[in-house]
Amino acid sequence: MPVVLSVDFGANHPYLRLMALLPILEVPDPRLKTISTPVETFDDDLKKLVDDMFETMYAAPGIGLAAIQVGVPKRLLVIDLQDEGPDGEAVRNPRIFVNPEILDPSEDHSVYNEGCLSVPDQYAEVERPATVRARWQDLDGQVHEEAMEGMMATCLQHEMDHLEGILFIDHLSRLKRQMVLKKIEKARKMGGGHVHNEHCRHD
Repeated sequence: MPVVLSVDFGANHPYLRLMALLPILEVPDPRLKTISTPVETFDDDLKKLVDDMFETMYAAPGIGLAAIQVGVPKRLLVIDLQDEGPDGEAVRNPRIFVNPEILDPSEDHSVYNEGCLSVPDQYAEVERPATVRARWQDLDGQVHEEAMEGMMATCLQHEMDHLEGILFIDHLSRLKRQMVLKKIEKARKMGGGHVHNEHCRHD
């Protein structure tokens, strides 16, 4: 398994922390249909999992990842939209959501062209509530609430779907979903790897 050594300069003395790139489950892996269970223990193992999830997400590259996508059926997800900074470079803003809930989805909806690391190289427009109020815990178990809109609202809902065993293609018609799965199967048979294009902001 590939590993990355990270130097943390926040302490009095820098130290090396080992982080792993985790394998990402892809359709039609049945584990992706698992309903994840709540996180009950907030310990170093949870922090290590989050570190590994971020490292895996950035390497993919993606903007969101749920724990079940790396085979851990816990209600945990990470997001970093990596918005463009003044210099044109992506600015990292990693966010962690433990046991997230949607409290107040809006009646207004928005449509985004979504992709997913577990559904490689496939994209489709999905309609979701445009704004939501979310509640979640951090790595210390503290509860937070925040109103979200735009891409963050969409990404959070997309990742929370994973916790219920739902993929973005499950929001499509049966015909469109079958077409997506056939494309993936064909690409695997041809031995094709990832083909980057203008939509390559997976989650």
